[in-house]
Amino acid sequence: MNRILLCAALLLAPVAASAHAFLREAVPAVGSTVQTAPQNLILLYTESVEPAFTTVTVTNAAGAHFEAARPQPSADDPRQISVPLKPMTAGIYTVTWHATSVDTHKTEGHFSFTVAP
Repeated sequence: MNRILLCAALLLAPVAASAHAFLREAVPAVGSTVQTAPQNLILLYTESVEPAFTTVTVTNAAGAHFEAARPQPSADDPRQISVPLKPMTAGIYTVTWHATSVDTHKTEGHFSFTVAP
């Protein structure tokens, strides 16, 4: 009887979920139009990320890159990174990100935003 109870308890015990760092929020926002070109791109993920293994590229329609440096971690929130940007002109910009969470799971995605003329 004890073995049956032990097996049932093990089957019903909560299992630790594997975390993945998915993009939760961005500034400029996904699909947004901004009137002023941003100096930084801010990405907030659902889990803490490892900045050393997280990459972000920001390109225009011609394929030119606008990231001025590697992603920088936030001092206040391990889920947030900031990417310094080069000066931008009006146009559509594509952000492509590859994030590695602190538990080594990898995620990736892309989105665009527009700088209005």
